[in-house]
Amino acid sequence: MTKRPPLHLRVLLTFLMGLPIAQNADAAAPGRNSKPLNVVLITVDDMNCDSVGVYGCPIPNITPHIDRLASQGIRFEHSHVTIAICQPTRAVWMTGRFPHRSGALGFDPIARNVPTLLETLKQGGYFTGILAKVSHVVPTRTRHWDVVVRANQLGTGRDPDRYHAHTARFLKQAAASGRPFFLMANSQDPHRPFAGSRQERNRVRKARNKRNKKTRKNENTSASQPRRAARKPRANPDPLTLAAIPRRFQPEQVPVPGFLPDLPAIRQELSEYYASVHRADKIVGRVLAALDEAGVRDNTLVMFLSDHGMPLPFAKTNCWRHSTRTPWIIRWPGVTQSGQHDRQHMIAGIDLAPTILEAVNLPQLTDCDGRSFTPLLSGKSQGGRDHVITHINRTAGRREFPMRSVVETRFGYIFNAWPDGKTLFRNESQSGLTMKAMKKAAANNSKIAARVKLFLKRTPEELYDYQVDPDARHNLANDPQHRKTLERLRARLLAHMRSTVDPQLAAFGKATGQR
Repeated sequence: MTKRPPLHLRVLLTFLMGLPIAQNADAAAPGRNSKPLNVVLITVDDMNCDSVGVYGCPIPNITPHIDRLASQGIRFEHSHVTIAICQPTRAVWMTGRFPHRSGALGFDPIARNVPTLLETLKQGGYFTGILAKVSHVVPTRTRHWDVVVRANQLGTGRDPDRYHAHTARFLKQAAASGRPFFLMANSQDPHRPFAGSRQERNRVRKARNKRNKKTRKNENTSASQPRRAARKPRANPDPLTLAAIPRRFQPEQVPVPGFLPDLPAIRQELSEYYASVHRADKIVGRVLAALDEAGVRDNTLVMFLSDHGMPLPFAKTNCWRHSTRTPWIIRWPGVTQSGQHDRQHMIAGIDLAPTILEAVNLPQLTDCDGRSFTPLLSGKSQGGRDHVITHINRTAGRREFPMRSVVETRFGYIFNAWPDGKTLFRNESQSGLTMKAMKKAAANNSKIAARVKLFLKRTPEELYDYQVDPDARHNLANDPQHRKTLERLRARLLAHMRSTVDPQLAAFGKATGQR
């Protein structure tokens, strides 16, 4: 029999072998048990902050699961994404950098030399998984995901029960791996096509027709080539089944945002949007239920947010406050207090990666623009959080519409680098009923005509007092009474553009005289 080492050597060896784990557990999970901290990042697509019940939506019980999550953790009143477009905002989440410093100005991949949250978690021993929006998160780097579930396996990213099933399956795989896990669950609701809309039905019908045509072609080919007939069909579930709509709304039941006119067609589109919001809430609830069923709730940090505002004119792909302000809720058992509401501090998309990495005690990303707000999660104060910077560069159509904004709790300043009096703004939000209705009504309504003109042409500078004008309807940039505020926010934006070597700095100097 092999002779055992002396007691003092056995103690020393045990200590050295267990040291890294002990360090990670102690630093990552204050007030919790010794298990490594898991992370679940739940995102929804195109959801305004005020579409959520706990953030003031007047529709009763519109988001019960999100509201319940908020009651179990902390929600931030002044939370903003850095760029209000689907893929670019996810690039910011993954890198902690402003778009021009990651290479992802629009629907572009992150530059190869830029480190990401995903890679750092993977290198730190995390078992990683993603549900939907796969091509929008660190594209070309999908090898760093252990589990990839695409939208077509999730009812086009809209079926709550499929999210539950795939979350449960992922948690079993993570448990079998013996590693802590990072799961990013992305609902494609309430993005267009909205629940129950003609656009949704038409899209599914066209997809089915295309599939059936391909099936008939394959059957004809197989008849003449028996070898191909022996191939097994794909195991993926039918992606073309419309996800159930758990709740519908009548147009007269829904609120109309103040930045939009109250027109019948707009109410119709909003009723479909809110049905999508409710279905997205169901997805959140089913993901959380899978966590509870797997028994991992107590050592899992859950973060919930939207990628930007609703996909309607004056919201998505812009720099107004309602474009970038999103719900942001975090539950960290043992750290966050139940029902905590931070009304003071401002947080931004560039802060997501640093916050998660500090929580799990892994090295921070190099050359990161954001910073961790973990002190806020335990109710502490943190200086330097009185404003955020937001950007727009390219739309989904790859058109260039550079915008920059400084947002404070009260005032917001926007610099538009693209207006020339001729160029017309274009984005995906104009494809639905709302902009068509506004253009039609503009023929007989001067106020709506002015709103349409503002949306399409803009001005180089905008200044809003969000305290009295939350819908950004009154531009104060030329108001002498707000001259000092304008100059102060100009200076703040100039400092940001200089420090990040913003390519729009020259345009800003030409338009404002600030260099």
